[in-house]
Amino acid sequence: MDVALRVRLPLLLLRIGVFLVMFMWTLDKFVHPDHAAGVFKKFYQLDLGGPVAFYVLGAIELAVLLLFVTGLAKRYSYGAVLLLHAVSTFSSYRQYLGFDNLLFFAAWPMLAACIALYLLRDLDTLLAFPASGK
Repeated sequence: MDVALRVRLPLLLLRIGVFLVMFMWTLDKFVHPDHAAGVFKKFYQLDLGGPVAFYVLGAIELAVLLLFVTGLAKRYSYGAVLLLHAVSTFSSYRQYLGFDNLLFFAAWPMLAACIALYLLRDLDTLLAFPASGK
């Protein structure tokens, strides 16, 4: 395997992995807006109202994720994914105390993946649209 592919393939796998997790969180806003509302109240202290707010938020998130997974507008889409996940990770700080919520620790390697993807976005070209903003 040539050196370029040895870099591009892991970046593609990271991009797909991050997309899958965030896509499920986005789908949750459409399928279970009441659950999404509870998450926003508990972790962000935000009351966004009824389901319509979560449908709108989900639609915006979905658009960003589609740009991200296709490698378009990398500076913005990768940056937005990094920002969204960083906010989610840091807002859950209470969950990291003790051993009651060990699954929350999975947020840290994913945050590292988001950071790596953002910093290496110019090298993430496998199955990405060409000439897609750095």
